[in-house]
This record gives sequence, C-alpha cells and structure tokens, in this order.
Amino acid sequence: MYLLNLYNCLTTYLVLGALLFAFGIYGLVSRRTIIGMLISSELVLAAASMNFMAFNRFTAPDPAIGQIFTLFIMAIAAAEAAIAVSIVIAVYRNYKSIDTEDIVDLQG
Repeated sequence: MYLLNLYNCLTTYLVLGALLFAFGIYGLVSRRTIIGMLISSELVLAAASMNFMAFNRFTAPDPAIGQIFTLFIMAIAAAEAAIAVSIVIAVYRNYKSIDTEDIVDLQG
C-alpha cells in the first residue's frame, strides 16, 4: 500500500529531480552535437523546476513562491532555446556541420 502513496512524499520528487539532473549533466558531457547539448540543458532546467515545485508543495508557507520561480525558469529555458537554435543555424551555415569537434575555429 506504500507504493500508492509515493506521490505524497517529498523524497520521491527529489529523487526524480536528481535523476533528471544527472541525465542532463551526462548528456551535456557525452553529446557531440550542439542540439544534443541543448536538449540536455533543458533536462537540467526541468530538474530545477521540479525541485522548486516539490519544495513549494511540501515546505513553503506561501504556495506562490515556487510557482513563480518555475515560471521564470520556463521563460529562461524558452529564451535559451530560441537563442541556441539561432546560433546552431548560423554555425551550420558557416561550417556545414553541428558537430562540436568540427568547429575548431571558434577556439579563441
């Protein structure tokens, strides 16, 4: 019967957020393409949002604080995605590749 009550426990959300964060960091380190790195960074931001909402639900006296933080994270993620996609398009036009190892001219 304890399995049915997992949604009502802060630890469940924190473990799920840690898993999302770990997958995102692993993706940032292991991916070779810029698009894969962008998707991995979105996983990291989703993990942060999940932790804010979990702490908001279980510990915060004011329920709006965690939701406001999550809305700001979503806005930052959308702006980051738009800027990163435009940079990827510009890099592809110049180098005909989005592989990070092919773009060696960008190293200062």
